Amino acid sequence: MSEDASARQQRLVVEQFTRQAVPFSRMPGHSAAFDVIWKAIEPREDDLALDVACGPGLVACALAPKVRFVTGIDLTPAMIEQARKLQAEKDLANLTFQVGDAAPLPFEDASFSLVVTRYSFHHFLEPAAVLAEMCRVCRPQGRVAVIDVFTSSPAQAACYDRLERLRDPSHTHALQLSELLGMATAVNLAGVTTDFYRLDMEVEALLAASCPDPGDKDKARRIYEQDLGRDELGLGVRREGGLLLFSFPIVVMAGSAAPTGGRR
Repeated sequence: MSEDASARQQRLVVEQFTRQAVPFSRMPGHSAAFDVIWKAIEPREDDLALDVACGPGLVACALAPKVRFVTGIDLTPAMIEQARKLQAEKDLANLTFQVGDAAPLPFEDASFSLVVTRYSFHHFLEPAAVLAEMCRVCRPQGRVAVIDVFTSSPAQAACYDRLERLRDPSHTHALQLSELLGMATAVNLAGVTTDFYRLDMEVEALLAASCPDPGDKDKARRIYEQDLGRDELGLGVRREGGLLLFSFPIVVMAGSAAPTGGRR
């Protein structure tokens, strides 16, 4: 991958999530389904945890009372600002946030016993490299988890990716479940489990919190409407009570880091 492509993607992410930082942090759905995540990752009182691409700190702050210490890292300074505000509101001392990239992660090998990321892989040009980094900084037999939207076929992924790039130009690709599991195999994650939930959204609320290019919000709205009764997007678009709703399919993939920790 060229440096230009990487730099452009980083710029898009920072631009988008600087604008989305406050609305993203306030969307009710983004604080949902923690029970499913905790069951999959089994946080422990002595864990040193890392939240990669932590955004406004929702996962990190919810995780902090369950572990010894949490570090959150995100590329977007505005997101880290929101995360620190949430930490202060919740009066959490065992938590730190920093601005930084996910590949490479700025941490030594085997620095953490629990490494997670949520809703981030569809923004990475090379998610496999990020997963390898997550494994590198995880202790042998520590837990590594990826929580993200997933697709079920190349055709569905293509339809979904076109829509998401209209709504959020920093979107790259929603991995098929088979692609994600293949990455887990490549970094030698052991005992891999998959749990699932659906993240319900209202189209207008999501578009209001998004920052697309001029005119693309209307294009995205039409795509949602055209998918009623067709479900080519795999989102179960529907009307209820006059509202246009859909549900993101989310996978929680978790496993244990290999003795080599995915180190190069």
